[in-house]
Amino acid sequence: MLDNRGRNISYLRLSVTDRCNCRCVYCMPKDGVPMLSHDDILSFEEMRDIVAASATLGVRKVRITGGEPLVRRGIVELVRMVAEVPGISEVDMTTNATLLAPIAADLRAAGLCRLNVSLDTLDAARYRKITRTGTLDDAIAGLRAARDAGFVGTKINCALVGGLNDDQLRPIAELARDHAVTVRFIELMRMGECAHWPRERFVSADEVLVQVPELERVGVDGVSELYQAPGWQGGVGLIRPMTHRFCSSCDRIRVTADGRLKPCLHSSAEVNLRGLSGEALVDAIRSGIASKPEGHRMDATHASDTPRAMNEIGG
Repeated sequence: MLDNRGRNISYLRLSVTDRCNCRCVYCMPKDGVPMLSHDDILSFEEMRDIVAASATLGVRKVRITGGEPLVRRGIVELVRMVAEVPGISEVDMTTNATLLAPIAADLRAAGLCRLNVSLDTLDAARYRKITRTGTLDDAIAGLRAARDAGFVGTKINCALVGGLNDDQLRPIAELARDHAVTVRFIELMRMGECAHWPRERFVSADEVLVQVPELERVGVDGVSELYQAPGWQGGVGLIRPMTHRFCSSCDRIRVTADGRLKPCLHSSAEVNLRGLSGEALVDAIRSGIASKPEGHRMDATHASDTPRAMNEIGG
């Protein structure tokens, strides 16, 4: 379906929980945040119905997000339910991978197509500092299990955080030298915990090109600028929401775990889908798509307009 600015909306990011087993410094306070009760979160059947209604409007790709989606009990069954919806051709997931190893093969068998793994450092001590509760060994074990389960096209997402990992960009990028993965560096956004952080925390993706000068630009993939280096098995992507807006080509909508459709990540506008079914549900999603704003107002001094933290929206 086309929105009111002619963008073809074919991509749904579906948050299945606001909970996470990590407490990343740019996402949550040290002691966590108040979590939704079980009754406030969409059931699997409600999520399937939202996906099905979205598919009738042209959505073809679904990404399952959180919080951390793997903390949601029964996640393998949900993947299966979403993958079986007529019209859906791709089901992906964003995860920190620390809980992935035991169920990677089950997720693949259920119909999960591809993984995006959040990994901000390869230094165990810094990993613990950034995530507060996570263990690097668990994340690496998850990546290995994903490879062994047959996942291909895996993407590693690294948030650029000044003073935390901006001096370690080469080792992370070099994962693409030795493995057939795409390492994507994402500029930190002014929202949630880091909405009012000092300017030095926000690092331009250009810093990756400074530290890895052999990278050569080869094209684009959605919101990511693609780079490769001679002899590398994989590639590097730069995602620049702060310095290079890509709103004009945005093809996605988001649904939160409590059933609100967000036409734009950074807008406060939401459409309640909870309790709707049939044509009423389709009409509500259609209305949300039609009202998608032209773009966000976030920049070096202006924070995101959304009142929600990222764990509430979905990565």
